[in-house]
Amino acid sequence: MRVVLVDPSRTVLKCVTRMLETGQHEARPFCDGHAALDYIKSDPGVGALITSAELFSMSGIELCWETRLAASGRRPIYILLMSASQDRHTLVEALDSGADDFISKPPIPEELYARLRAAARMAAMQQDLIRLATTDPLTGLLNRRAFFDQAAEVSARAEAGAPLSAIMLDIDHFKRINDNFGHDAGDEAIRAIAQALTIENSIVARMGGEEFAMLLPGRSQAAAASAEGLRQKIETLQIVTRSQVLPLTCSFGVAEWERGYDIDRLLTRADVALYAAKTRGRNRVVIADASLAVPGYDGAGRLVRSRMRATEIGAATALVDADITSVGQERIA
Repeated sequence: MRVVLVDPSRTVLKCVTRMLETGQHEARPFCDGHAALDYIKSDPGVGALITSAELFSMSGIELCWETRLAASGRRPIYILLMSASQDRHTLVEALDSGADDFISKPPIPEELYARLRAAARMAAMQQDLIRLATTDPLTGLLNRRAFFDQAAEVSARAEAGAPLSAIMLDIDHFKRINDNFGHDAGDEAIRAIAQALTIENSIVARMGGEEFAMLLPGRSQAAAASAEGLRQKIETLQIVTRSQVLPLTCSFGVAEWERGYDIDRLLTRADVALYAAKTRGRNRVVIADASLAVPGYDGAGRLVRSRMRATEIGAATALVDADITSVGQERIA
């Protein structure tokens, strides 16, 4: 296990580092809490933090708190507060601030190893829970909730000027696939599409049913070419079922981040472009532009909350509430 060790004493650091290495752990020693925190944020392989309660630039309690915030439920990290004091208030405050346990300073080797074995067991359980909470069980892609968590981070960078594009896609004639070949074939088609959606440094999720979403940080106009490459790749896929070959195609909508957008606005534009691709014959890529109206938004990109008629894509004519967190249009299978 990779362990970040923080203590103001170089003697203590040297002693505990030797213990950790003897126990087949990787030690990353620091005297400064801020430097240790920066390292933890940059290295997702860190499995445990052992910090002294007494630090100079920030307290051990603060480091426990900041480390737990940095992990933010996405990565397991076990936090041990190390202190020569048995002050009950300090120990309670440490536990309330995100520490999992505490250990005496200097630690006894056998106790240290036992604590780290417990940390490994806890990390394995936490990793399973994180996987279950953030991934789609059928495809292994991000689920909707995890997608929007990561979208919040990349959209913040986009607001600061970084390029960002979105791709929305779904499987053409998916209802027909389920009806004619069975739901097992439909599941196999969904898994095959998920495996095909590989673009470097992209955020990919199954949004539900046969629909997928992708965010491409750092890309703007190149996103359309990426979508076309995926379209062609998917077109070559073939699912064999009941001794028949099942062809697959997808329709794609692409949108580029513009000034004043939020993540809902970006995805809405990509979704509108997706439905334009459906109405224009499917198995194609459509890029969102000024000619594609975006329901529920004014010209400045602000969300409008009112009652309005759904955009007539396909047969959608019912009145809907234009709280456009989702597009609010009838799906065209």
